[in-house]
Amino acid sequence: MVKTDINNELAYLDKVKKINEGKNPKYYILTMGCQLNENDSEKISGMIENMGYTLTDDIFEADLVVYNTCCVRENAEEKLFGKLGEVKKQKEAKGTIIAIGGCMMQEKHIVDKIKKSYKYDVIFGTHTLQNFPKDLYNAIIENKKITDILDIDGEIIEGLPIKRADNIRASVTIMNGCNNFCTYCIVPYVRGRERSRAPEDILNEIRELANQGYKEITLLGQNVNSYMRVEREKAKIAYAICQEETAENNKINSFAKLLRAVNKIDGIEKIKFVSPHPKDFTDDVIDAIRDCDKVSKFIHLPLQSGSTEVLKAMNRVYTKEQYLELVEKMKERIPNVKFSTDIIVGFPGETEEDFEDTLDVVRKVKFEQIFMFIYSRRKGTPADKMENQIPKEVKHKRFDRLKDLYEEILKQNNDEYIGTTENILVEGYSKTNDKLLTGRTDTNKVIVFEGDSSLIGKTIPIKITSEHMWYLRGEIVD
Repeated sequence: MVKTDINNELAYLDKVKKINEGKNPKYYILTMGCQLNENDSEKISGMIENMGYTLTDDIFEADLVVYNTCCVRENAEEKLFGKLGEVKKQKEAKGTIIAIGGCMMQEKHIVDKIKKSYKYDVIFGTHTLQNFPKDLYNAIIENKKITDILDIDGEIIEGLPIKRADNIRASVTIMNGCNNFCTYCIVPYVRGRERSRAPEDILNEIRELANQGYKEITLLGQNVNSYMRVEREKAKIAYAICQEETAENNKINSFAKLLRAVNKIDGIEKIKFVSPHPKDFTDDVIDAIRDCDKVSKFIHLPLQSGSTEVLKAMNRVYTKEQYLELVEKMKERIPNVKFSTDIIVGFPGETEEDFEDTLDVVRKVKFEQIFMFIYSRRKGTPADKMENQIPKEVKHKRFDRLKDLYEEILKQNNDEYIGTTENILVEGYSKTNDKLLTGRTDTNKVIVFEGDSSLIGKTIPIKITSEHMWYLRGEIVD
């Protein structure tokens, strides 16, 4: 693990702040993509606010506009280019500074198109987040466009300011990058290879969050259950096995040990994690989930496809049968375990029989939550070059069939909650009804109920009284 000293970069926070003195500038930030991007945006916001800007939800009053991009989602490129087109007139009229970062900026063809066709001031990549204050300062002082991209894997960055989006729940990144190279996925090319944060840095961050009153922690990574795998492999090369076992047994050198360590931190009431990989769900991880009372028993277990042939083409390194065996093992060893998953519909070469295998797994596992995606090509991935692409109309029909099956199972799952009592961390008022409070079950189901603001941030028992497909209704148990 290589950590960068960022004192030189952060010195530019004060330099930009001096430029902004007496101006009360505002910033607008749009986050595209996954929870890792959301966590990066919290760091970007932390740096920006330390430079004297205040947040606005109105892009038209912003002096600084930041787009934190994602290249995984469907139509991600079109969305970004549309946004850049919308803000063009604003830049021309009032000189709004435009900064573009995130995964998409690690793709050369995207950066080339932006440089050729769109207005911008700063482009920064996933490996140069810490340089943003310096890049912004130079863009302002020198009045020129700054591009700050690294094609090599980034280092572990500690000590960045952060502005949390929530005051009860927080995400903590435990590793960056991915070594899996699924054929549909661009992540290893834009986020780099696996690099794990030092356990002491992770634990110190979570202890500080607990001191600030945070109750729920989500551990983030592209493949969290391979945490410290690269470092363990390096240790085995560096030392004889007997030495390594003696020296490493008492260290936090695996995801299972990290879970157990976080579970001991006072003040934290719930621990979640995303995203794991089925191939890395070793027995020690399963046992840690079972043994740790704070660790959620709701496990995100990405399937992607139920067909062994498609899984092989995806380079997922497990079969349909192995996935189902893992589910059964977890059910046997973890009481009341439930599952969510990711599924890609219409991967190149997917036959009707392959798709039926996916539906078969869905029926057998009865997932509480399914994140469904229609396969979309990503330039630079092996799947993009596969010749047997599925017609758009076929993909959409299969997606609708999967959605119908999921909603049928969802209704059955929801009915099982009625009459039960769940301990709920009260998150705040419902976004759709400011007279109702809201929280989530351990299985991530939204519950709404009547109560007052004094309950926010507390964990209380709620009896489930009715189901409404996408949420449950409940009442406080006296």
